[in-house]
Amino acid sequence: MKKHPLSFSSVASVLSVAFALGLSGCSANFGDVSTASTQTAMHIQGVVHGGQQPISGSHVYMYAASTAAYGGNGIAPTSGATGNASTSLLTAATGNPADTNGNFYVTTDTFGDFDINGAFACTSGQQVYLYSTGGDPQLAGTGVAGTPNPAASLLAVVGDCSSSAFPGVTSVAMNEITTMVAAYTLAGFATDPLHIGAPSAVTGHALSGTGLANAFTTALNVVDQASGTPHATFPDNNQVTVPVESMNTAADFLAACINSTGASSSGCSTLFANTNNGTAPTDTATAAIHLAQNPTSNLNALLNLATNASPFQPFSTSAKTLALTLNYSGGGLNQPEAIAIDGAGNAWVANSGGNSVTGISSNGTYLSGANGYAGGGINIPDGIAIDGAGNVWASNFQSNSLTKLSNDGAFLSGANGYTGGGLNGPGPIAFDGAGNVWVTNTEGVSMTELSSTGTVLSGANGYIGGGVNGAFGVAIDGSGNSWVANLGENSVVELSNTGVFLSGANGYTDGNLFDPFAVAIDSSGNAWVVNFGGNTVTEYSNTGAVLSGARGYIGSGLSEPSGIAIDGAGNVWVANSGHNTVSELSSSGTIVSGTGFYTDSSLSEPFAIATDGSGNVWVTNSQGNSVTEIVGVAAPVITPLVAGLPVVPTKDGSSNLGTRP
Repeated sequence: MKKHPLSFSSVASVLSVAFALGLSGCSANFGDVSTASTQTAMHIQGVVHGGQQPISGSHVYMYAASTAAYGGNGIAPTSGATGNASTSLLTAATGNPADTNGNFYVTTDTFGDFDINGAFACTSGQQVYLYSTGGDPQLAGTGVAGTPNPAASLLAVVGDCSSSAFPGVTSVAMNEITTMVAAYTLAGFATDPLHIGAPSAVTGHALSGTGLANAFTTALNVVDQASGTPHATFPDNNQVTVPVESMNTAADFLAACINSTGASSSGCSTLFANTNNGTAPTDTATAAIHLAQNPTSNLNALLNLATNASPFQPFSTSAKTLALTLNYSGGGLNQPEAIAIDGAGNAWVANSGGNSVTGISSNGTYLSGANGYAGGGINIPDGIAIDGAGNVWASNFQSNSLTKLSNDGAFLSGANGYTGGGLNGPGPIAFDGAGNVWVTNTEGVSMTELSSTGTVLSGANGYIGGGVNGAFGVAIDGSGNSWVANLGENSVVELSNTGVFLSGANGYTDGNLFDPFAVAIDSSGNAWVVNFGGNTVTEYSNTGAVLSGARGYIGSGLSEPSGIAIDGAGNVWVANSGHNTVSELSSSGTIVSGTGFYTDSSLSEPFAIATDGSGNVWVTNSQGNSVTEIVGVAAPVITPLVAGLPVVPTKDGSSNLGTRP
């Protein structure tokens, strides 16, 4: 059997070694200097295409994402309700017509061109997108003309209505590619095209606005808004690759409906039937959102919609998933293992092969330069976590130390990092609600606790006993208790925040534990453990009762699982190093990623996994020297992990871990 590089038998050996303003840029900025809602003269020109043919007579709307709730209020747009729906921005100032709901629009001409040249209400910080409905797809070569397709709807992300100077002319293309990219990146915030948003204007939900803004930025990095074609790499980082073939394939699904006479056509009926998430879509933009939210479902049927005659080439004839997977290389990534997400949505990676830490910003650039942050005692870093102040902590297996960095790369723990307290081959690390850091000692059969300033709190030798042996994964619950996966003892140990062993002399040993490797805690205080050797996931209640049955959760795709994370809906994400895949489980342990699971050519012995505030899933590829970002497939979650923990411990271990911001 293939062995993971960090299986227990080899731990010691391995560890000892915003779019174009005009035609360029990453974001669109428009508005005036005022932060108040103002009437802002703007001139956006663009084109609406379906199947790369113009759509005439289409209604083009401009909306700002809701700031009141996730996905607005979920009321179907046909109901005429406004509530928490996206905000219509166009006004009647230049004679724009309005629909039956009172929302203004412009209409495309014979060539599919539209011109927004008037006043609209715009507030700095609003996230803006365009939405087109209906029109005549002008089916090329069919002789069909003048037949509107009410099922044809498209999306295009515009960006932040910021206070930066707005240029005289901005060009925006709307087609199936821009629609799918908008759907993928905004999947965690959308119910349908008229209900996209996050409760960023609600007290206590500032992080949700950050996640939403980051999602818009990602969209602008993936697609060229002027041409409507996907970028092969990010405009500001050519070491981030975009899966163009997958984007083309998904776009061809939409084109099969748009390039038809309407919902009764075979293209539309096949698309809608196979993107039914409990509510069948009746338009292509909603179908795109449903597909992005479930990119492993019904693919065999959907793939029949993409043919050699389809408008977007090349396309895939077989796929287990059509998720939008971005691959990051360079930036010092070298046998990347641990990964953590900060409050701004930046990803931080420990490079055990490069003796460095790489910071990936929320806009896809490298915060840490070409080689990552090195020095400060970083030596075969194996664990990484973010504290409440946004500082980055890395555990150094080789030098038996912890390094603390500011988020701009300044070393805060001296030239050699924090030492002492029994640190011996330190592995994964986690913070509790009091700001203290807990570290597993893979070679010291102990746990070490340090304060936020590096003071040892666990004595000279760390916390010893309770079955701690070959400790690797660690996570903290809402009670402040640490849950530790003991790779060497096939057990899970629970310690109180004062270092008292709560799980007996030998830890919890039931639940079919077999090489338990990593741990994550949900909002109820339950501990989820991946079993590297058993190809299973075990769930414990906060009191140590097994919730996953005698065999644990098993299912398609689980293969040498080595990393685990929980998203904002309580769903569980697992990195499978054995099959180069990612599995998703529901909060009840059901495999929801199906037999297809998430896979991509960029996944190469995926090791650690994390979810972010935009609903993206991040995976380190320990043998690929890269990081894969699966865009929009998860529910947005509070980051960093410590931000989900209460300052005052709860009695039942409950917390805001695994909940939306």
